[in-house]
Amino acid sequence: MLDREGHIPLYRQIADIIGDRITRGELSPGEPIPSETELKREYGVAQMTARRVHRELRERGLIHTVPGEGSFVGPAGTPRAEYLAPLYRKIADQVAGGIQDGRIPANRPIPSERNLMLEHGVAKATIRQAISLLRTEGWVFTVPYRGTFAAPPESWPARAR
Repeated sequence: MLDREGHIPLYRQIADIIGDRITRGELSPGEPIPSETELKREYGVAQMTARRVHRELRERGLIHTVPGEGSFVGPAGTPRAEYLAPLYRKIADQVAGGIQDGRIPANRPIPSERNLMLEHGVAKATIRQAISLLRTEGWVFTVPYRGTFAAPPESWPARAR
């Protein structure tokens, strides 16, 4: 129960409640914490108060925030449960798996954006995020006006070789 008339700011009281849930193991590493919208609804606080709750928990080292995805228990880089992985990550992992096991040979095109969109039922932006991630990790390379191709094994991430 929040003490709305006491000397401890509301954001700190809510951060203490969530921090206790993390400490007791109710919220596990990699699990999402309530969003700002959920905090507003659950505790009847303003947007700025909800935002300060997240900031307070980050400053305590209990959570990290991934822009566009949410805030999660643990420091940055804490692995999330498979069901929490963003869709573009799952698509990228599937394409990388095809490259690694030879279904998509090195220096050959990966499936087109359109084919990936149809296969996964997602928007073009999601596919582009997946391809960008694959490019960053070294699974693919893009040739302007030609397409995106599977990279040779020496370009793959070290953990995959």
